[in-house]
Amino acid sequence: MRWLFWLMAVFAAAVAFAITGRVGEGYIVLVYPPWRVEISLLLSVLVLAAAFGVAYFAVRLTGHTLALPAQVRAFRERRKREQAQGALASALQCYFEGRFARAEKEAGLAWEAGSAPGIAALIAARAAHQMRELGRRDQWLERAERVGESLRAARLLTQAELALEERDFVGARDALRSMHGTGPRHIATARMQLRAERGAQNWEEVLRLAALLAKRGALPPSIADEHRVQAHIEMLARDSGDRGALDARLRKIPSPDLVQPRVAAAAARRAAALGEAALARDLIERGLGAEWNVALVALYGEIEKLDALNRQTEARARLERGERWLRDHGEEPQLLVTLGRLCVAAELWGKAQSYFDASLTFGASRTAHLELARLAEREGRAVEAQKHFRRAGELP
Repeated sequence: MRWLFWLMAVFAAAVAFAITGRVGEGYIVLVYPPWRVEISLLLSVLVLAAAFGVAYFAVRLTGHTLALPAQVRAFRERRKREQAQGALASALQCYFEGRFARAEKEAGLAWEAGSAPGIAALIAARAAHQMRELGRRDQWLERAERVGESLRAARLLTQAELALEERDFVGARDALRSMHGTGPRHIATARMQLRAERGAQNWEEVLRLAALLAKRGALPPSIADEHRVQAHIEMLARDSGDRGALDARLRKIPSPDLVQPRVAAAAARRAAALGEAALARDLIERGLGAEWNVALVALYGEIEKLDALNRQTEARARLERGERWLRDHGEEPQLLVTLGRLCVAAELWGKAQSYFDASLTFGASRTAHLELARLAEREGRAVEAQKHFRRAGELP
């Protein structure tokens, strides 16, 4: 519709000029001795308008001519920038398609063109890493570092991720720590640092990060529990060289974690290795009181590094406690085997055999057959011992 209004305006102006030309009687006299020129007013107006148009066109043409070199330079720069951006987009697409050689090449073109050089360097570094070109990867990371502080976080995160893939846990940890100083501020970096600290065996930090991620809902409770349990077990093995160190470590473990079956078993084994049978017994009993666990029950029947007198005393103390569990777990084969082992340690041979036989009534057990074979050998019943040894060998 707009063109129609413009057309009507042009026709209206033409009609107005025509009418003005007919009724207008004015004229303009131009005198330049010895010449004298008389022209109508309408013609002079048209001549002035035409002169203005020609002058305007000439000025614009001159301006465009003078600005042409700058426009050509701007065009070339714009074209170069568009090509660089296209190369960067192509590098990203090739990287996600798994065409890593092409991705590195396109990223190199984007780097040379100066279009987001830091991003281009990081893409090239990741592509080179995927091709196991570690030298070129490090060169690209150095180039990204020269870009400036604006790319520092992305560069360090990339460096940490690539180090984790190389199982360089210390390098990944150092990169993540230098990224945030006191600690990770984002869930993604906290997860990466948890993996790095675990690989570097910094178990105190593993405990802290697992608790932090679980609190934020960024780590499933089962995974957080697994990290916590492993950390406690590793620190028990590392920091329990004597009774004092073991007690100090046990005091640092929260009660809910200490009664976890695997933690309780690890702590009990450390205590038993130090000859602290009573402490080992207490740790296992506390663990079984919180959660019934067959592995803990089996560990309860193991008595090591004790002389004959203390061995019998400890075995009888455990036997008294273990027999109380029969009321709730009387059909548990492992409990019956454990009680039989405690009877052997206490030199209650007949009672031991009754417990082993009772265990076999609730389920075939290689351990029970081996214990019965040893009892039969002790009492000189070779045929029966061979029978139990043979049955034990047939079981997995």
